[in-house]
Amino acid sequence: MTLIARLRILLNDVDPQPMRHIEVPLKIRLDRLHEVIQAAMGWTNTHLYEFRAGDASWGMPDPDGFYDGPMPAQKAALQKVLEDTGTKTIHYVYDFGDDWDHSIRIEKVNEAVPGVTYPRLLKASGACPPEDVGGAPSYEEFLVALADPHHEPHEDMVRWSGGSFDPEDACSDSIVERFDRLAKRWAPRPAKPKAPKGAP
Repeated sequence: MTLIARLRILLNDVDPQPMRHIEVPLKIRLDRLHEVIQAAMGWTNTHLYEFRAGDASWGMPDPDGFYDGPMPAQKAALQKVLEDTGTKTIHYVYDFGDDWDHSIRIEKVNEAVPGVTYPRLLKASGACPPEDVGGAPSYEEFLVALADPHHEPHEDMVRWSGGSFDPEDACSDSIVERFDRLAKRWAPRPAKPKAPKGAP
């Protein structure tokens, strides 16, 4: 029996606030949950990240071992983190420069639905801020400049953002496509049939 966790992800300190309702296997490793969140929010996975629950943190340890960083995310599963910490909310921080703080609320755990692939998007609202916009305060300034053609950096912001940016548009179709790619990449490979004994 495969158990599925329903998560509600909020990007804090941003207005309009991006929200994602998703489902993932309860036993998903945190490094894979990181990839799911990147796909759900629309980040480009070009910066460091960290999960935080209780007094513990998980992410990408310093390969040189110069400082005591987070525990390795690839060695921790969501289910174990929830059991060990007793929490229902995990914090996920992406890009320590822009410092995007996400709250992940575990809403319920159900059995997997036969024939459904996971991760699964249930609902999405609000656009993810552009990568490297400079954090929540800079994102607010970006939206002001974008909305006002008379604002001095308006043309620069339009050019930088690719010509069109709607803070209300979660681009749900793109999220579903990215989730499908992850599901295919993580699908168990069929076992190769063993050659009979004595076969050349």
